[in-house]
Amino acid sequence: MAKSKSTAPAASTLPEKSYKFLKTYINTPSPVGFESSGQKLWLDYITPLVDTTFVDPYGTAVGIINPKAEFKVVIEAHADEISWFVNYITPEGLVYLKRNGGVDHIIAPGQRVFIHGKKGPVKAVFGWPAIHTRLHNPDAKDPQPKVENLFLDSGARSKKEVEELGIHVGAVVTYQDGFDELAYDYLIGRAFDNRVGGFMIAEVARLLKENKKQLPFGLYVVNAVQEEVGLRGAEMIARRIKPNVAIITDVTHDTYTPMINKIIEGDVSCGKGPSLAFGPAVHNKLLNLVQDVAEKKNIPVQMRTVSRSTGTDTDSFAYANDGCPSVLISIPLRYMHTTVEMLHKSDIEKTIQLMYETLLTLTPKTNLSYL
Repeated sequence: MAKSKSTAPAASTLPEKSYKFLKTYINTPSPVGFESSGQKLWLDYITPLVDTTFVDPYGTAVGIINPKAEFKVVIEAHADEISWFVNYITPEGLVYLKRNGGVDHIIAPGQRVFIHGKKGPVKAVFGWPAIHTRLHNPDAKDPQPKVENLFLDSGARSKKEVEELGIHVGAVVTYQDGFDELAYDYLIGRAFDNRVGGFMIAEVARLLKENKKQLPFGLYVVNAVQEEVGLRGAEMIARRIKPNVAIITDVTHDTYTPMINKIIEGDVSCGKGPSLAFGPAVHNKLLNLVQDVAEKKNIPVQMRTVSRSTGTDTDSFAYANDGCPSVLISIPLRYMHTTVEMLHKSDIEKTIQLMYETLLTLTPKTNLSYL
């Protein structure tokens, strides 16, 4: 009788120290415009792996290998996560909000949050009326969550009590949910979009350091801010660095869950490798180089297309300065912009490997001319 193949997940190639950093990094709040806690953690991790670091005025953090080299290559992710702003405090002590980035209001009722006030984080919940009170009239329409009817309850019962907790208009609000592991090497977390990218570019720097690789160019490992509100951090840092090549990593949709149309979103699945994109901002020759590397190194990739823009920091780098050849390497993600964003550990490892091998292939003499 033939032996059946094992269905046990393959052993992880991530060192325990790296995996521990990933857990801590995902659990550290880094909301749009208030990314400092996450950026400090990331800088502490990457500093021993690079020659020098700096932080720009709005918080984008950069580690540099070979800072004196004229030819400059960027590998980039964004550090910020979606969140809420305190907008109005009622006399009864309830807190109403505005979005900070593309936060999904549909998932809010019943969620636990931290309000980051002047005295530190304050625990609160998104309140929502019980089903008994909403549906007492069988002919009434069940109210749906909207930004204007969502509120936080911190336990305070007056505006004064709210303010005594350090909560103020403009305080930022993040969900409490954090990193966890599921069966078959799936991971969930609140902000894999896109702190998993920040982790992956740091791991590329680690591999270069540990394997004692000498690059023929300056490598700028960039963890940018404010992507969720218009790619603003990438816009600023691209102008400052003026790179010759940019490799951007972000998340993309796993299209194998209900209510997603593959005809529109493409055919991408967790566990089948990183996704490469065709689109106007993606440089064709640089994309071909990455595809060739993937083929030579037996790294599976999934292809998709984007339309007018990628919707990622790729757009800011591609169109900055005099134009910068840029490519987007995405990792498949389920349930984007929720508290349970889900991805597969093997995709993390393969995306790191693809960026690493691409850097070892690229040189200042690589032909990236348009014609």
